[in-house]
Parts: sequence; structure tokens; C-alpha cells
Amino acid sequence: MDNVKIIGLELENVKRVALVRMAPAANGITVIGGDNAAGKTSVLDGIVYALGGEKYRPSNLKRDGALADARIRIELSNGMIVERKGKNAALKVSDPSGRRSGQKLLDEFVEELALNLPKFLAMRDDEKAEVLLRTLGIGEQLAALDRKEQAAYDKRHAFGVIVDQKVKYAREMPEYHDVPDVPLSAADLIRESQDILNRNTERDRLRSNLAALKRSQGEAADRVARLREELERAEAEALKIGEQVTAALAEPIPENESTAELEAKIADIDTINAKIRANSDKEKAQADADDYKRQLDQLTAELEAVREERRKLLDTAEMPLDELAIGRNDKGRPILLFNNQPWDCMSGMERIRTAVAVVRKLKPACGFVLIDAIEAFDLEQLRELDRYLEEHHLQAIATRVSRGDECSIIIEDGVAVQPGTEAAPEVPENNTANNMGEW
Repeated sequence: MDNVKIIGLELENVKRVALVRMAPAANGITVIGGDNAAGKTSVLDGIVYALGGEKYRPSNLKRDGALADARIRIELSNGMIVERKGKNAALKVSDPSGRRSGQKLLDEFVEELALNLPKFLAMRDDEKAEVLLRTLGIGEQLAALDRKEQAAYDKRHAFGVIVDQKVKYAREMPEYHDVPDVPLSAADLIRESQDILNRNTERDRLRSNLAALKRSQGEAADRVARLREELERAEAEALKIGEQVTAALAEPIPENESTAELEAKIADIDTINAKIRANSDKEKAQADADDYKRQLDQLTAELEAVREERRKLLDTAEMPLDELAIGRNDKGRPILLFNNQPWDCMSGMERIRTAVAVVRKLKPACGFVLIDAIEAFDLEQLRELDRYLEEHHLQAIATRVSRGDECSIIIEDGVAVQPGTEAAPEVPENNTANNMGEW
């Protein structure tokens, strides 16, 4: 369906409006000006009711004091004519061929938020983003990725806490460098000490034998001197003993070994073994911590993979504005970003541009938006908005408390007049309303 716009509008006895006829600019902004309570918003309310349906019916549709019933007639660029008139303001929709139809036909090209742009502007930041995501067709997919990312983050965060605890536990455990790697055995140490004592006893015995032999040698010599008569026997005995001495001296006897170190180890075996076990426990704790850190790295990689998938999804989405992107707030909810700035940091113009672009994306066939109360915009901002709408072939009908040159038409006491002059003429066949570009 073509880009549908409003080319003619007539309201009579609607809320504060007595009679308004106008032909909005096809592209750009048409500003309805006037004083407070003059009937400007009533014009927009009439358009909303005529195109949006019964849920937008004003509580007091008929103008106070009016004798005739309220009447609304809107001519659209697709040739359809929308009318509400009579006591019940019944809807009548006619297409170019004269066939009548109802609200369903209008709903095909009329976007609800285009009729009520302030509703979009008043949404929470995450609600605005969700509107755009649904429009792009990736809302559910992005939400699933967000849930997947949150689950991966939560799992990684919980695991990270365990890793920190493991690393801290391993770091704080005692470690000793002056002990062997294997626990000592008291029985082995006692057995080794006993072997040393046995060897030393044998060596003492050998030394005693040597001393005894030396004494015997001396005694034999004395006996030779005193007992010449026993010389031959004594010499033979001396020779034999001498041979024994020579044999004993041929194999030197080692010095006695000390058992002090083993005795110290036996006395301190519990302390040493406690240190060895502590070293073993620390090694196991460090290995456990290293294993958890490797698992944490894997979880981090999985989290980044989900985030990359989310980034690719958004990068390939066709945004309604080049400056527009989807970010996230501190709670992880999607939000709209304009030039990387969140909604509360956007200018008023950027917010309007974003809102118009998103609403247009919702239903491309709807070529117009209604904007109530744009007093916050100065003239340069209005010109900028007008240029933006013209460049994108969009139509906006707005209200402003003003009687300045920026106004396309002025409302006085419910009646439309040209700026400061007289009532507007009947809606012409060709769209010739003032255009903002002529300011």
C-alpha cells in the first residue's frame, strides 16, 4: 500500500472546534497555532478518533452549545474518505471505487502510535526499544540471546566466586622448603640408627681387640727379656701376634658415625611429616584452583560467544535511522541509543526524530504522525524537523501555542483562520497548504 497521508480535513462541532477546514502539507510539518483552549488539540483528537476507532472516542465529542451534531471528514492520499457524523458519529469509510468499509480497512495502514506519538515518547526506555525490536522482527530472538547471556554470566560469576575462593585458599596454605617430598617413617629411621649403632659396636670391639693385642705384644717382649729360657716359644708367639697386628692394620677402621641427625629427625618426625603433608595439600589446592580457572576461562569464552551473536544480530538489523542503535541499561534491558546516547541524553529534536522513525518502521504505509504541544521547539528546531520530514517524505500535523509565522493555520475560538486574518476556505482539490520551507 502507498505511503498514506492526510490531504484534506474538516471538523465541525468537535470538542472545542466550531469549524476547521485545512489541507496539511504533503511533506514536512503543518503547525496548528493559537492561544490556549482555542481548540488546537481538539483537531488532533478528532483525527485520532476518526482514524483510530471507538477506543479513542472523546467523552464529550460534541461541542458545548452546538445545535448540530459533531462531524469529521478526512480525505486521504490513497483516495479514501473517512467520515464520522450524525448523533452516534458512526464511521463511514469509502475507497476510490465507492465501496464502503470499516475500521479494519483503516487499521491496515494507520499506525496507532502515529496517532499518539506522545504515548511512545512517554514509554520507558526499554519499552521503546522493545517496540523497535518487535518491528525489526528480532525482539524474541534478542530476548532469547539476552536470557542466554544472563544465564552464562550468572554461571560464570558463580564459578568465578568459587575460583577466587580456591585461589585464596591455596595461596594462604602454609608451605615449607626445608623438608623432603615424602613423609618420614619412624621405624625406618630407628632401624637405620640401630644399624649405625651395631656397626659402631663392631668397630669398638675391633679397637678393643687391637688394644689387647698390643698389650699382649708388650707382655711377650717382657717375658722374652726375663725368660730367656722361653725365648724360642716367646719369639714364635710374638711373630704370630705380629702377623695378627699386621693383618689388622691392613684394613683401617673407619671413624664412628654420628646418629645425632637421625635422632633429631626421630624426635621431630611429627613436625616434619606435618610440613610434608602441608606441602602436598598446597600442591593439590593449587592444582584444583588452576583447574577451576581453566573452567572459568571456558565459561568466559562461552559468554563472549553469546555476546558476539547478539552484536551480529543487531549489526545486521535494518534500523530506521543510521544514528539509531540498540544498547542496554544497567539492568541489562535493551534501550534505544541515538549516536550512542541514551534517551535521557538526547535532545528534544533527536527524540522526535527517533520516535517518528520508529513509528514509521512499525507501519511504513502510514505516512503521517500527529504531535501535540511542540512549544519546547524554537524556530530553528522546527525548521530542522520540517527538513527531516520532507527528506523522508513524511507528514506531521502539530499544535503549538503561538500566532507566529511558523504556524500554517491559526485557531480562534474553535474556528480556523489564516494567520491573523479570516476563516480558511474550503479544502481545495490540490494540496496547497503553507509549507515550513517557505518561512
